[in-house]
Amino acid sequence: MEDTAIINVNANSYAVIAFLLYLVMIVLIGMWSARYSSKGLTEFFLGGRKMNKFVVALSAVVSGRSSWLLLGLTGMAYVRGVSAIWAAVGYVIAECLMFLFAAPKLRKATKDQNDLTLSDYFSSRFNDKTNLLRISSAVIILVFMSAYISAQFVGGGKALSSSFGMEPNTGVFLTALIVLGYTLMGGFLAVSITDVVQAVFMIFSLVALPLIVIFDAGGISNIVAKLNLADAALLDPLAISAGALIGFVGIGLGSPGNPHILVRYMSIDDPKKLKFSAYVGTFWNIIMAVSAVAIGLFGRIYFTGIESLPGGDPENLFPMVASEHLHPVLFGIIIASILAAIMSTADSMLLVCASAVIRDIYQKVIAPGKVIKERYLVLHSRVIITVIVLASLLFGYIASDLVFWLVLFAWGGLGAAFGPAIILALFWEKTSKAGVFAGFITGVLTVIIWNRVDFLKGFLYELVPGFIFAGLAVIIFSYLKPDAREE
Repeated sequence: MEDTAIINVNANSYAVIAFLLYLVMIVLIGMWSARYSSKGLTEFFLGGRKMNKFVVALSAVVSGRSSWLLLGLTGMAYVRGVSAIWAAVGYVIAECLMFLFAAPKLRKATKDQNDLTLSDYFSSRFNDKTNLLRISSAVIILVFMSAYISAQFVGGGKALSSSFGMEPNTGVFLTALIVLGYTLMGGFLAVSITDVVQAVFMIFSLVALPLIVIFDAGGISNIVAKLNLADAALLDPLAISAGALIGFVGIGLGSPGNPHILVRYMSIDDPKKLKFSAYVGTFWNIIMAVSAVAIGLFGRIYFTGIESLPGGDPENLFPMVASEHLHPVLFGIIIASILAAIMSTADSMLLVCASAVIRDIYQKVIAPGKVIKERYLVLHSRVIITVIVLASLLFGYIASDLVFWLVLFAWGGLGAAFGPAIILALFWEKTSKAGVFAGFITGVLTVIIWNRVDFLKGFLYELVPGFIFAGLAVIIFSYLKPDAREE
């Protein structure tokens, strides 16, 4: 089928109307949340620490998945087959363990010290009067999250381009504009509530589409037979090298160090409810991952060669499979789910980046003794969010990496820098300020260097060695330069 024919099918007015109704709903949530979020930084960045356990569970899950799940993982399963599921195993386990063990400790510590950000926590945990940990962690967040946010905007551009025939750069700009609008208005409350709505769209799309494809194809047995005929290795979960297997499972090491997930733990109204959030979040993490891999596999039946996808890009598979099997209204919902995945991550990261600038750099470093009205700090935060969106658009315009790998690089940088540091800070009393700073630097440098060396990058995903080396650095330097202990 020619690309132009696909575009004509996808541009059906019913699909456009369904998609636009979704966008209107998201904007209305932002408008409703605006008055509450403007009260102060705690409300704008953490929802006043009053978030419901169900909201925390779903918002943590969808903010961690982004366009990587619907576009990246489905495309990966299309190319590799069922072995792509290993890319989800690590983060499902890691996030369940974080919810159960680390999250309650982090919630209690940050509430006791009135910490609003991850940098706040490190600074108060180690009584860092030099602001070394605060500044270094804020800079790391801004650098890597700018790349992460850019990847979400690029993913939105791809989805709108392949679905509605929109020019890709126009799609990127429209995605950014929507996210900017409701994040500016509603802050963390709007972001969390829209995350729940977006989770519903994502879950519906990921569960419904494989079931419809199975029905259209005459049953799962027919699909399996066709996949076996195309390539039996597609159905082999172990059709993968040892290095790739370790790298895929190692993706989960990023979860403990990504601030947009950690702030969800900090925002819950009662830390005792985090166990419930763990069970709900883990269940839907599993369902969404399995469904995404299934869509990628089933796509091989209808698009036998990668050249049959727009631009020869496997990350366009999800909307293309949807356009082949769904009524235009349902297709509009599918496209909304892709934007939901993208926006649920981008909005969270925008808030984290803004808090790094306003809370960690401006309020705590540049003007620590200055009395600034809360509403002015919120206003400044909104200005910074706008600047970050513009910077991310520029970065996305010049970046040539695929969404999958751009996200993994940013995910890896944050995970290696902060993951070992936050775990050891929470569970090992001998962790020192010098150790944490050494972990920051070691994790970042390892990820960057490993990613730029083709042999190393092809051998193992950079997050795995980055996490290990950073953890060793925290331990070694904590012993070499321990903090002074008060009696």
